[in-house]
Amino acid sequence: MTSPPAPQTLRAPLVVEFPFTRSLGPVQSAFLTGLRERTVLGVRTTAGTVLVPPVEYDPVTAEGIRDLVEVAPTGTVTTWAWNPAPRRGQPLDRPFAWVLVRLDGADTSLLHALDAPGGPGAVRTGMRVRIRWAPDRAGAITDIACFEPYDGEESRQPRPHTGRFTDPVTGIVAPARLDYTYTPGRAQSAHLDALADRRIVGERCPSCHKVYVPPRGACPTCGVATTERVEVGPRGTVTTFCIVNIKAKNLDIEVPYVYAHIALDGADLALHGRIGGIPYDQVRMGLRVEPVWTGEGRHPDHYRPTGEPDADYDTYKELL
Repeated sequence: MTSPPAPQTLRAPLVVEFPFTRSLGPVQSAFLTGLRERTVLGVRTTAGTVLVPPVEYDPVTAEGIRDLVEVAPTGTVTTWAWNPAPRRGQPLDRPFAWVLVRLDGADTSLLHALDAPGGPGAVRTGMRVRIRWAPDRAGAITDIACFEPYDGEESRQPRPHTGRFTDPVTGIVAPARLDYTYTPGRAQSAHLDALADRRIVGERCPSCHKVYVPPRGACPTCGVATTERVEVGPRGTVTTFCIVNIKAKNLDIEVPYVYAHIALDGADLALHGRIGGIPYDQVRMGLRVEPVWTGEGRHPDHYRPTGEPDADYDTYKELL
C-alpha cells in the first residue's frame, strides 16, 4: 500500500516596503547638506567630545548641543565585518567590509562601507581610510559612496563651522524595505489552496469551538492545535473601518478609500479587506458585504455591499 503524496510546501517571496519621510532639525540639516558639499560636520559637546555623525542632544547630559565643527574626510577603522554577498540597496555591488571609522578630529565612529578589492585579508582594525565621494550628491548619507584605503596620516584637528550652506537640505525620504521568503505552514497552506478555488476556509478550535480565519494552526485563546477545517462566508459584516487618505506607492487605488475589518459569516475572527462599490463616506459598522474576485487573483480584490439590511450590533460586538 503506497502512502499519499506529501502536500506541496508553499513558499513565496514577500517584500515589506515603506518610504519614511522626515524633517530635519538644524544639526542634521547641516550634516547632510555638508555631505552634499563634500564636508563632514560633527558636533562638540560641553565636555569637548566631537560626535560624528552629530546628534542634537548630548547623550550624557541630554542638553541641546549646536556647536558644529568640521572634521577630516580621513580616519581610522576601529572595527569591521566582511560582507561576502551584498544585497539590493547596499553601498557596493561587490564584496566589501562594513567598517566603523573614527574620522580625524572625531571621538566617535561612523558606520559605512569599505571598498577592499584585496578581500578580507586586506582589512584590519587600525588601517587608515578616506571617504570616496559619490559623483552625484543630494544631501544624504549615500553622498559618501564608501571608504577606501589611505596611506596618509591624520590630517587636521576639528575646526569650527557655521553650518550655513546655500539651499540647505530640510527633509529626507528614507526607504525601509524587508525582503524575505514566507512559508505559511499546514493551516495557512490549506487556507491559500481554498482561496485559489474562491473559497474561504478556517479552522475550529476543539476546546472553545471558535473558528479562526485565516487559521494559524493553533487557537490563540486555548493554545491547542486546530485541525478541523470549516468553510465560512463568503459574506460578512463590517465591524470597524478606517478611511485612507494617503496614496501608497505602487498601489493603483485612488484615495480616499476604506479598509475594514470584516467578520465573515461563521468566523470568530475578523479579517481585513478593502471596501468598494460604495462611496467611502457611506461605509459603516454593520454593513453587509461580499467578496469580489478579479482575474487570476488568489485573494478577493475588495468587498462590496450585498444590499442586505445592516447587521445588528449585538451580532458582531465581540469581533471588533
